[in-house]
Amino acid sequence: MKNASILISGASIAGPALAHWLIRHGHAVTVVEKAPALRPGGQAVDFKGATHRTVLSRMGILDDVRALQTGGTDQRIVDAAGRTLAVLPGEFTGGELEIRRGDLARLLYERTAPACAYVFGDSITSLTETQDGVHVTFERAAPRTFDLVVGADGIHSNVRRLVFGPERDHVRFLGHYYALVDLDRDFGSPKMYNEPGRMVAVGGPKAPAFFVFASGQLDYDRYDAAQQKDVLARVYAGMGWRVPEVMEAVERSSGVYLDSLSQVGVDAYSRGRVVLLGDAAYGNTLAGFGTGLAVVGAYVLAGELAAAGGDHRRAFAAYERQMRPYARIARNGNAGPFLAPGTPSRIRMRNWMFKYRLLLTVMQKMTDKFATGIDLKTYGETY
Repeated sequence: MKNASILISGASIAGPALAHWLIRHGHAVTVVEKAPALRPGGQAVDFKGATHRTVLSRMGILDDVRALQTGGTDQRIVDAAGRTLAVLPGEFTGGELEIRRGDLARLLYERTAPACAYVFGDSITSLTETQDGVHVTFERAAPRTFDLVVGADGIHSNVRRLVFGPERDHVRFLGHYYALVDLDRDFGSPKMYNEPGRMVAVGGPKAPAFFVFASGQLDYDRYDAAQQKDVLARVYAGMGWRVPEVMEAVERSSGVYLDSLSQVGVDAYSRGRVVLLGDAAYGNTLAGFGTGLAVVGAYVLAGELAAAGGDHRRAFAAYERQMRPYARIARNGNAGPFLAPGTPSRIRMRNWMFKYRLLLTVMQKMTDKFATGIDLKTYGETY
């Protein structure tokens, strides 16, 4: 199945990264994205260690990522009076290379759009495997048949739901939510404030305003900004420091994203001619590995398809053998209790940790070990 027709669902990071490699290996690629256009801005994402650098270099975008990097910035953890309790070092939160998600998505889109069909504002409604391919219907576009379909559409993957079953069977809620909000005012240098089970950060690496809070499962529309703002207003009512000012700015914001911290667990990354990539297969939990896993996974998946001469069964099995051990950090991580500790004593313990550089150094070495925990193959190309 050389020069296969391949449909990718999702145009954030994993999808365009995979499109880059599939195009280089000679496939005809279509990317469908539910959003009406590329999503600008968004939180900062990061890359860590030699493995991530190697993949970015082989893609030919390492220098571009470096040119767009935000640079790690120290963040002060403050009390209700604004006094500094601890400092969260920029190198701890920002990895080796930190870049805005929207900037990375735009870079990948610009590199692939000339040789790839992007369809925005549409979504897959059914996937039916036949002897020779996958028959796909869409909300708006006419039905088509593709050789292969890739679900690179995030932790709430539509492709995974259609092929693998309901989300509740594959996504485990971890007891916390997070929100990223664009603000119309500047709250100065990066600062974080905690009360038990709740965290607010402004001016930091993730977004103009970043929230993490403990909660039972919530019922709200992820595509309705007003409902998301109502959730945040209820949760953060009565909180100290400058949180009332922040919440006033949240109410005026036109950009808000609220989602759960959850883990994805699937028995296999593929079924037939359909395969999952990135958060759809090994969803991350704000532990700082999601983007690296997506980009490395795209490289491995496309490379194994090339190595197998297009035999998707062999390729998908080889992809899973490599990525499942590497993605184990996504199955074990949960940043919720770390960012929003549940008691005053746990907040103090978390803050204490940042006063001791030796402990931070050990944690960063462990992070680097996870990030480099895969032996990258070469797939017959000159990089």
